[in-house]
Order: sequence, then structure tokens, then C-alpha cells
Amino acid sequence: MIRVAIIGASGYTGAESIRILLRHSEAKLTYLTALPEECGPAEEVFPEFRGRCSLAIEPLDLEKLKKSADVALCCLPHKVSMQFVPELLRAGVKVVDFSADYRLKDVQVYEEFYKVTHTDTTHLSEAVYGLPELFRAKIRQARLIANPGCFPTGATLALAPLLKAGLVETDSIIVNAVTGTSGAGKTPSTKFHFPNMNENLFPYGIGTHRHTPEMEQIAAEVAGSPVQILFQPHAGPFDRGILSSVYCRPRRAVASDQLLPLYQNFYQGEPFVHVRKAAPGVKDVCGTNHCHIFPALVKGKVVVFSVIDNLVKGASGQAVQNMNILFGLRETMGLE
Repeated sequence: MIRVAIIGASGYTGAESIRILLRHSEAKLTYLTALPEECGPAEEVFPEFRGRCSLAIEPLDLEKLKKSADVALCCLPHKVSMQFVPELLRAGVKVVDFSADYRLKDVQVYEEFYKVTHTDTTHLSEAVYGLPELFRAKIRQARLIANPGCFPTGATLALAPLLKAGLVETDSIIVNAVTGTSGAGKTPSTKFHFPNMNENLFPYGIGTHRHTPEMEQIAAEVAGSPVQILFQPHAGPFDRGILSSVYCRPRRAVASDQLLPLYQNFYQGEPFVHVRKAAPGVKDVCGTNHCHIFPALVKGKVVVFSVIDNLVKGASGQAVQNMNILFGLRETMGLE
């Protein structure tokens, strides 16, 4: 039985991780932590866990965590995880980190987008990007997993077959995506307050969103050459889910009947990626670790639509998927 600690258990991804692990047959929650003002019995912090989780959410005690866990899911904000990850690794605890602290390999790019000095470049070099459909073999051998961002997960899964096959130009890709309000996190803000979000839709992070360099880094790794992506996120008036619309210019003539077989072959045997024959919607994947993809040819351009649940495949579900791979378990455990 794998002993699992969750650091930052009081947020949306922490709650989602608890929810998933409570139904996992080979993993046991042993330690839950949060800031002191957000602590208390888990069933009081999250009433949905009443009668299901007897653990308390406590202030972080690293020594206690080291003794009680084989793996830690770090549901911490960017800039915070790298303060704790080195000690966990030295103690022999494996880590799946939800922040961006270990995703970007270029320290200068990280510091430019996150406006902070990176303090753990030693472990940055060994972190494995945790998108199982592309990096499963590396994940198996790792002890530190950089869990992907939610937008990059949906966009990369939509792009990977095209980039691997060299079918599209890599200097003119557009990713247009809409996320639910949970993507902004649990901390209240005026912009995501109900009266502003209800019956509203708006773009944000115009030209500056932090997921852009992450998308470009992984896309370049798949393509084998630099990739430029124009990424524009939007926030929509729903709780959870991401719809990504990806637009690409073909390098050569592409027939519409080529696309579906290309995607079906690329994702053959993948338990959580489903290639559709019609455009999907966010309700199709809500509450699941699945990604639905539909590729199409429109006026000579390749357009790919993908949907994921931002809190599951875009965060906690993918983290558990990575944890299962790390410990040699069936990949779908806890996620069926």
C-alpha cells in the first residue's frame, strides 16, 4: 500500500486529490497539510468527506511527512513548491509537483514569466514532465514529476500527433482555450466573483500567460525543432473544464480522411485519450481523467478540438496517473 501525503490539501486540487485517492485500492492517505488558517478535520473543511476521511488537515511538519509518506502530491502555488521539494527528495519521498517550479527547463524563461529567482536548479534538471501519453518511460524511472499545467495538457494532446508526423508548420500555431472558473483557484477575486463571471466570457493573460512557454517547450520536444504558439486563454461561466481549439497551417496538402486515422493510431491503447468523430464538449469529460479530441480540416487548415477537466486530467487526476506509473501500478487505478 502506497502512503500518500498531500501538501496544500485545502485548495481545489487538494480536495480533488483526496476524492480520487479515497477510491484508490492500492494507496492510502496518511497526511494532509495546509496553511494554519486553513486547517481542521478534513470532513469539516470539505463536508463532502464526512464519514469518508477521518484525517485532519494540519500545518506542515516536514519531519512528520517524511516518516509517514512514500510520495507527496504538492498542491502548492508556483514559487512555493521549490522551498520544500529538495528536503522531501533527500528523505527518499517521491514527489508529484503541481506547480510550474519544475516544468520549465530554461531557468531564465521561468524567472521571466514567474518573476522570482529559481532556488532549486539542481533538481530542476532531473524533473520529468508528467504527461504520460508522451513521457511514460521517463516517468517510470523518476522520483520528481512536474505535473503539467491544465492548458498545456489539453493543447499538447491535441497537437502531438501533428507535430510528431511533421504535418504542420511550427511557426504559426494558434491555441484558443476557454476554462471554467475553478482554473483561477480557491482564493476569491473580483474578476472571478459570481456577479462578474455569471453570463460572461472574457480573455485574460493576453500575450503574457505563463503556460505559453510550457506549451512551446513540450511541443518543441515532440516536433524535434522550435515551435511558436500564439496562446489565448478565456474564462467562461462554468465551474470546471477546458475546451481548446487549436489551429495549424499544413506543411503540405492534407486530406481530411488522413486526420482521424493519424490520431487513432497515435493514441491507440491510451486509456484516457479518446479520438472522436464529432466535436466534444466540456460536459463530456467533467469529473473524469479523460481527454476527448476531434481533428478536422477546415478551408485547408487543420483544426483540432480537445476537452479535459482542468481539475482532473489537468491536475489531480493526472498526478495520480503519474503516481501509479511511478509505483508500477495499473495506470487507471483510482481513476476509473
